[in-house]
Amino acid sequence: MHIGELADRAGMSLRTIRHYDEVGLLVPSGRTTGGFRVYTEQDLDRLLVIRRMKPLGFTLDEMAELLRVVDALAAKDPEDEPALAARLDEFLDDARARHAKLVERAGMAEEFIGTLGSLRASLP
Repeated sequence: MHIGELADRAGMSLRTIRHYDEVGLLVPSGRTTGGFRVYTEQDLDRLLVIRRMKPLGFTLDEMAELLRVVDALAAKDPEDEPALAARLDEFLDDARARHAKLVERAGMAEEFIGTLGSLRASLP
């Protein structure tokens, strides 16, 4: 698929996808003879992993590290599996902690909205 379809399917901007290409997070699987980027379903899956990490506040470097772990796991080298599993566990623990903070912040936002709603309800 071309970058426009990838962007539509991932719900992301062309600019963001191009940036991920520039920094090496999402390199297109190929290019047309005209030089246009071509992406596969696997590229889309990779982009969706990146998209899911964004709201948790992972840096580009952290995203790249996780993607290296995912790629290494896909290579299925039994010798590497224990270290990769340990690193994946670290990412999982980190993601859970970041999620908990987001849930806490969302709760605070809901309280604030309730406060504003109460204030508004008291006005004519």
